[in-house]
Amino acid sequence: MGQELLKEVPKLTEWPHFSGEEEYDHMEFIRGIDMIKQDFKVTDRLVKEIFNTLFTKSAHRWYMKLRQAHRPKLDLVETQIINKCANDA
Repeated sequence: MGQELLKEVPKLTEWPHFSGEEEYDHMEFIRGIDMIKQDFKVTDRLVKEIFNTLFTKSAHRWYMKLRQAHRPKLDLVETQIINKCANDA
């Protein structure tokens, strides 16, 4: 990723966050991440490094367990979010 494009990437506070609680739309969270990745050419590696910040509350606890068990790739995390939210609904 070029330095100029990196300067344009939104601050972490402007990225979508996901708590997994109350009324939430997990697909909106995933689409938001995918849009930032495409618009600013953000790598999967960078997204994985900041997931710890993007997940909050129960979603953060869930992600930390997933991460400890698998060190998952981004597409696996997205699939796991969809599966978990579909099963919890």
